[in-house]
Amino acid sequence: MTSNTRVVVIGAGLAGVRLARRLGELGTPVTLIGEEEHRPYNRVLLADVLAGRYSPDVIALPAPAELTRARVTGIDREARTVECADGSKIAYDRLVLATGSNPVLPPLRGLFTPDHVLPEGVHAFRTMDDCLGLSKAVRPGVKAVVIGGGLLGVSAARALAQRGAQVILAQQSERLMERQLDPNASQLVRRHLSELGVEVHTDLRVRDVRCVNGAVRSVEMADGYALDADLVVLACGVRPRAGLAWGAGIEVRKGIVVDDELRTSDPYIHAIGDCAQHDGNVYGLATPALEQAEVLAELLSGRATARYTGTRSLTRLTLPGQTAFDLAAFGETEALPGDDVVQLADATRGTYRKVVVRDDRLVGGVLVGELGTVGALARAWEGAEPLPDDGPLLHLLTNDGGS
Repeated sequence: MTSNTRVVVIGAGLAGVRLARRLGELGTPVTLIGEEEHRPYNRVLLADVLAGRYSPDVIALPAPAELTRARVTGIDREARTVECADGSKIAYDRLVLATGSNPVLPPLRGLFTPDHVLPEGVHAFRTMDDCLGLSKAVRPGVKAVVIGGGLLGVSAARALAQRGAQVILAQQSERLMERQLDPNASQLVRRHLSELGVEVHTDLRVRDVRCVNGAVRSVEMADGYALDADLVVLACGVRPRAGLAWGAGIEVRKGIVVDDELRTSDPYIHAIGDCAQHDGNVYGLATPALEQAEVLAELLSGRATARYTGTRSLTRLTLPGQTAFDLAAFGETEALPGDDVVQLADATRGTYRKVVVRDDRLVGGVLVGELGTVGALARAWEGAEPLPDDGPLLHLLTNDGGS
């Protein structure tokens, strides 16, 4: 690839910004296209902005100088151009889709107005505009219902509670953060939220959003019970934003399908981050997105034969404040028959540590409250090497381990 190669990156989130900056450092010209009016920012920290801990400026990313603000509406693969909403076209030699993901909006009655917009008081929680809209609406005593008890819902509920809202968290499944945590760790998360005044309901399916004059007033459950609501936050997960790729005839399954060089079915188009599907996996996490950006920067700069072979990613949630709360989870946190499990719990301090071992290999773990050992445990898991025979697991759980 020559120094004159035109690289265009669509998407100014973590993955797109990291790629553009690395390409610039490696001497490869790049144009970064972002459609949001705000400076590029770290989406992971939006809950801290909502809680009032950070201002939007604090979570801004150091974006490259060549940032174009535009909404891309199509890709002409034959002409190798991207088409923008204002009618302009941008030519590329290599195109990178770093378009991220969209919030999942649940199929609830009354969720949209006749004009197909969310009613007043109903908010998704994915973008800076979502966050600022919620920040403007929340005030002490306001009644807020958060729908969804995953990582995003837990973070949003806690942030709203810190702002003085009366928060109810409604989770359809039997426990919070079920994708990442085992039942014991999930129960500690629930206890933490309850101590902050959040009313948590699990096994609760929301059926209807009730509005009066275009503004939300209540949320109705499947059993007919209604919750009064001045605010409703939709935290029901995300799905890859793959519409541009699909419209251009590029292979899309769960996400935009890429190979080990992060190429799509079009060899001149790549995809990274939340929108990409590699080896069947759509990660939706920051660490894989950043690793993909690093690998692709090397490849597009012609400086390496790097390959992306997947990420073994750890989920980390840090909730600062007067009642700080930390957790980390990785791999398989639920044991299978025949697995060895080591657990340490301190109910008084609200700490919990657990690791799962299969065939002398660490396959997963979860830590709540004290994360001093997480570095050593993660290294043992990522290495996927047989554990030593001298019984190190208890040592890893009870000591810093060099992290």
